[in-house]
Amino acid sequence: MTESHLVLHDLYEEVAQRDGGMWTEEPLVSADQTERRLQTADVSRRKLLQTPGIAVPFPPLKVMSDGEPCVMFQARKLSLRYEKQKQLDLTERAFSPQNPVDTSQSVCRQDKATLVMRFGDVEDLRGLSIRLQLSNTFYESSGQWWFSVDSVSVRYNSSEEAVFNASDVYAPTSSSYHCLHVSSLQRYSALLLPSSEDAHRWSLTFTNFQIQAFNITSDRFSPATVCATFMTPAILMGLVTSLILLLVLAYALHMVIHLKHIEHEDEYKADVYFPQSPEQPEHCCVESDAEKNIL
Repeated sequence: MTESHLVLHDLYEEVAQRDGGMWTEEPLVSADQTERRLQTADVSRRKLLQTPGIAVPFPPLKVMSDGEPCVMFQARKLSLRYEKQKQLDLTERAFSPQNPVDTSQSVCRQDKATLVMRFGDVEDLRGLSIRLQLSNTFYESSGQWWFSVDSVSVRYNSSEEAVFNASDVYAPTSSSYHCLHVSSLQRYSALLLPSSEDAHRWSLTFTNFQIQAFNITSDRFSPATVCATFMTPAILMGLVTSLILLLVLAYALHMVIHLKHIEHEDEYKADVYFPQSPEQPEHCCVESDAEKNIL
């Protein structure tokens, strides 16, 4: 029996098991069709294994300079809220390739770059736009260039602007920067710090944030430098646990020193000499004379 017949036989067995052990009539499949089905299933299985854990629905935005990308930016979600009003989800407006956002005002130079996303009128906001200011700096201590996001600003109603300091967002130009949340909210470690009065009224959050600038060699992000916030819940629990252990150790050390002090006092009392009173020797002598008379 050839290999093709063996494959057909296995397929009929699978059909029989699927139908509760009863043989059902199925249209005959040629060996070539069977082989193509098996190859398609294998390819599908490989694609499934290669699927990343977090899929970003839209491709990254690009700022071009002389026909080459200068800035690439991507986020899984972009949300914005003014005080206690309804939250605005700008993800599709920002990254959808079907309705691309206006980035015509973006600029890129050797040491500075600006990514401008103009959304137009959104809800009650007129002329809404978000700007990311980036800079490129060479540090002699590390011997390489680093890019940083200096600020993120929200402009609306033509003249009003909320500016956030984002100086903690930085990475070498040979890599990209990635963070699960780049936000002005404290529960997300607040990498965006309000630097203007209007900014205190706004909350801005980028989810699954990734950016690269000034040294982009392909259409894909370079390996990412992952953000590390200083007061994550795990770090906070570690600090609390360390503090408790230090207190227990200090108390144990105090008790050991106290016990040694008590032991030293007991030894000192045992060595102290208590002199007898002057009447006691005479009494001893009187008793001795009486004993002599009896004898």
